[in-house]
Amino acid sequence: MRIAIFGVGALGCLFGARLSPHSEVTLVGRWPEQIAALRRGPLHITEAQGSEWDVWLRATDDVSAAGPADVALILTKTPKTEAAAQGAARALAPDGLAITLQNGLGNLEVLARHVGPERAALGVTTQGAALAGPGRLAAAGGGPTILATQPAVDERVRRFAALCVRAGVDVRVADDVDALLWGKLAVSAAINPLTALLRVPNGALLESPWARELLHQVAGEVAAVAGARGIRLPYDDAGAQAEQVVRQTAPNRSSMLQDVLRGAESEIEAINGAVVRAADSAGVDVPANRLLYALVKALDETTQARVRDSQ
Repeated sequence: MRIAIFGVGALGCLFGARLSPHSEVTLVGRWPEQIAALRRGPLHITEAQGSEWDVWLRATDDVSAAGPADVALILTKTPKTEAAAQGAARALAPDGLAITLQNGLGNLEVLARHVGPERAALGVTTQGAALAGPGRLAAAGGGPTILATQPAVDERVRRFAALCVRAGVDVRVADDVDALLWGKLAVSAAINPLTALLRVPNGALLESPWARELLHQVAGEVAAVAGARGIRLPYDDAGAQAEQVVRQTAPNRSSMLQDVLRGAESEIEAINGAVVRAADSAGVDVPANRLLYALVKALDETTQARVRDSQ
């Protein structure tokens, strides 16, 4: 199977490393230092339990070098979804499948617009990883990756899931797209902005009763919006689920925290911003999500202003 992974950051490299011994993988991205490092030598990986290993990955900034791909795996940050979807449309084989494993809402719709709804699929992952620098990856562990099936893509989704299982990646399939998406959104909306604003790893959220209370409030608000839209989450208590994920990923630095620390634009629009907009449409009050959305937007703008001033 030929796989094009869009995104040369932590998750792109993590999935590339897991899958490359079992398929032909090409990473596509726009980070010159990372691409140069992966061309010079193998990716060095430190696992959560402390073991280390190296794997060679093919990386390029040329989309045409990644096709024709059977699967295009979209693992960019949400501000880059449009560009990644355009690239996937160019790289995919006619019967190929593009799968988004990104955070937040709206990514599947963007992907389907460019590759066609019959070639677009959705997944959610709780895998965690962080880059210690170009060519160096710390795998932080996490739970399963779940791919959503529907009639138009079912066979191809199951074929890719089977490849992942052979590669030792915990990938499962399910047929309730909305439950998957909103189930992860409730957790992401709680963990990501709090860790980014407090500048702490996930586990620190349970060390403060204030942070823990906010974690539960934010996740509960997302569950209320989902319920107003007729969506049943894949668990009974959103706050308890968020807390469980925090415990499972305690050493991890969330993707939003990593963005803030390196001065990059966050995914707040696709996460809490999406919650606020959906809440407004459904007539649901979400004060905690609205506050976190405003605070991270302000943090984004002031950070970007400092970056511009330093250039």
